[in-house]
Amino acid sequence: MIEDWSALIGAMNGGVADLRKAAPEAMAGFSALAKAACAGDALDRKTKELIALAIGVATRCQPCIAYHARDAARAGATRAEIAETLGMAVYMGAGPSAMYAAEALEAFDQLSGPPR
Repeated sequence: MIEDWSALIGAMNGGVADLRKAAPEAMAGFSALAKAACAGDALDRKTKELIALAIGVATRCQPCIAYHARDAARAGATRAEIAETLGMAVYMGAGPSAMYAAEALEAFDQLSGPPR
């Protein structure tokens, strides 16, 4: 196992809660941005989560990978869809993205529940 992705989410939830208390206005703005980005219906929730996961891989953000792998699973993404998304992230991010794509696939497998 590369990482315990559920534990990472738990740790980040506490850290983000602390940040919300320390910088409430900035974090309220970030929350509003997240809500606006997720609004609209031209793209469904699953597609938006796949995009977010690919960007998390390309920017090498482990917490982003954890949250968006979990949320992609919750939105009904299949392992095949995750794999194609990660292939695009690797294509756009080259070698370093391949390492994070391996982590993202493991995160999805751990956080999506029983094997499909």
